[in-house]
Amino acid sequence: MQSKASWSLQFSIHVAVILLLSFNLKGPWFLGSAASAIKGNETDRHALLQIKAKITGDSPGIMRSWNNSVHFCQWGGVKCGRRHRRVTELDLAALNLMGPISPYIGNLSFLRLLDLRNNSLFQELPQEIGRLHRLEVLALTRNVIDGEIPSNISGCSKLTYLHIGHNLLVGEIPAAIGHLSNLKELSFHNNTLNGSIPPFLGNLSSLEVISLSRNRFSGVIPEALGQLKNLTYFGIGENEISGMVHSSLFNLSNIRTLDIGENNFHGTLPSQFGVNMPYLETFAAGMNQISGPFPISIANASNLIFLHVEGNKFTGKLSSFRRLEKLQEFNITGNLLGRNTANDLNFLCTLTNATSLEYVDMGQNNFGGSGENASRIWKSNQLGDPIGINKSIIIGRLQKLQFFSMDDNSLSGAIPTSLGNLTMLITLDLSYNNLQGEIPPSLGNCENLNELYLHINNLSGSIPSQIAGLSSLSIGLNLSSNRLTSVLPFEVGKLRNLGMLDVSLNMLSGVISNDLGNCIMLGVLLMSGNFFHGSIPSSLSSLRGLTNLDISRNKFTGKIPYFLVTFGSLHYLNLSYNNLKGQVPVGGVFKNTSAIFLEGNSKLCGGIPDFHLPTCENLKQHRRKSTLKSIIAIVSALSGAILVFSIIFLYWFRKKRKVLATTNEENPLGGVWLGVKFDYGADDDYGGITVETL
Repeated sequence: MQSKASWSLQFSIHVAVILLLSFNLKGPWFLGSAASAIKGNETDRHALLQIKAKITGDSPGIMRSWNNSVHFCQWGGVKCGRRHRRVTELDLAALNLMGPISPYIGNLSFLRLLDLRNNSLFQELPQEIGRLHRLEVLALTRNVIDGEIPSNISGCSKLTYLHIGHNLLVGEIPAAIGHLSNLKELSFHNNTLNGSIPPFLGNLSSLEVISLSRNRFSGVIPEALGQLKNLTYFGIGENEISGMVHSSLFNLSNIRTLDIGENNFHGTLPSQFGVNMPYLETFAAGMNQISGPFPISIANASNLIFLHVEGNKFTGKLSSFRRLEKLQEFNITGNLLGRNTANDLNFLCTLTNATSLEYVDMGQNNFGGSGENASRIWKSNQLGDPIGINKSIIIGRLQKLQFFSMDDNSLSGAIPTSLGNLTMLITLDLSYNNLQGEIPPSLGNCENLNELYLHINNLSGSIPSQIAGLSSLSIGLNLSSNRLTSVLPFEVGKLRNLGMLDVSLNMLSGVISNDLGNCIMLGVLLMSGNFFHGSIPSSLSSLRGLTNLDISRNKFTGKIPYFLVTFGSLHYLNLSYNNLKGQVPVGGVFKNTSAIFLEGNSKLCGGIPDFHLPTCENLKQHRRKSTLKSIIAIVSALSGAILVFSIIFLYWFRKKRKVLATTNEENPLGGVWLGVKFDYGADDDYGGITVETL
């Protein structure tokens, strides 16, 4: 038995030696490695607990699992490597965490991914971030982190994704960023960073994304950025950058998004930029001072989805957009485009291929046209090819269109009835033009319409009941400054969600329907400059959210309703130039003379002293005196008229009497006058009929 046990022991030793030799392991090194792993594990565990200790808010309770009951590699949001059991990923995104980032984050030396996006983490980024030499992804977007970008960020030499957008970072982009040669995505948008865009970014040849929008950067765009041949996204919108945009930037053939909007750029666009950027999907250059003609080459950017060049100084006519079949948003408002001619809108015909178009804003330009030529533009399906009135009209074919605006141009003619085919339309704005004719009832088919603006045109006729009863209208209905007639349709009571109604400066008449009181969401009601009459309906007492009410320059009568006093949100009330009477309330909005206008109502009295109205007692006495004076004046006038008539009659009668006497002397027939025979008696009676009787 002993010899057998001894042999077994020797065999085990030989096996152990063979295993050690086969794996080229030495006992002391193996033991040291194990000890190191245990020490590293403890370092990571301690660092995680310190990170947890800094978190003051954890509503989902993700960190409840961070305790000694399980290994830290099983804690929520923690991922470890298989070999060393060290923390390689810490993903705590979108967990409503609050608190600062602990400096112990720098002890997680094996960390490759740190994702803390969409939380409420605050204070500065700890400098210890620079000790994470293996870090590849740093995502801290949408927090409230302040302070400057750590100057030792260059220690994260393997960093490929650096996202710290939507925070409160200040200062400039540190030079240390220029050492991150592996960087692919750099995102600092929506902060308060300042200074200029550093030219060294042009040396980071791996860069694919630069997102610096909504900061306070100034200066110019470095020409070196034109070297970034892998760049697909370049966003510097909403800064204070100026100068001209270097043509080299328009040679980046891989670019998908180019956003330079809301800066101070000037100059012109390269004529071939649409050719050099075949993959361009988004071009945003709005709110600058770019001038000159809009490049014809844009037609070659067949992948274009979003085109925003609003608020510049582009001039001339627009060319064909026939190849832009993927276009979804088209915004050219606020330029100098068009020549106020009928052919200005020819380019609209080429948009019919963009069947995914959702947003079209062409307002505030010089687009014009009138009469037959304008009608042809509205009613054609391709250039110079008019079609019948009953067939599809260009805009009416864009079935996905949600926003359409051509406000503040020089358009004339009638509103196309085919706009009623745009059943997905949410906003329609044709204001500030010279459109004529009636409002087409077909617009009532736009069952998703939230806003309709047709003000300041030359429209006539009545308000279609289909429009007045379009229950989807929720933001605004503005028909003011036209020549609309008839009454306000009772269907207006269906606009229960409408926020603003403006029908002022028209020729509307009649009494206000009680149905208007159903529009309980109204905040602004403007009806001035019409011929409405009758009293202010009591049903308006349900409009308790009114902030602005203007019914001036109409023919309203009766008293000011007391319910206006109870409207706590009302801060503008114009009742001027009507025929209102009675006592002015003294509470609510009536206490503020700068918020209320009452002039032109001579029968009002009372109110606060600042209105300088007569007291109601004095007004009654004044009315009694005025009434008495009126009666006396009438009686005097009648008496005077009777007196004058009597004098005239007496004069006429005496004259006739003289004529009669003369006639009797000369009349041998003895008393025939005017066909009546008179017999003379001794007492000068004329047959029993005297002169006085006559």
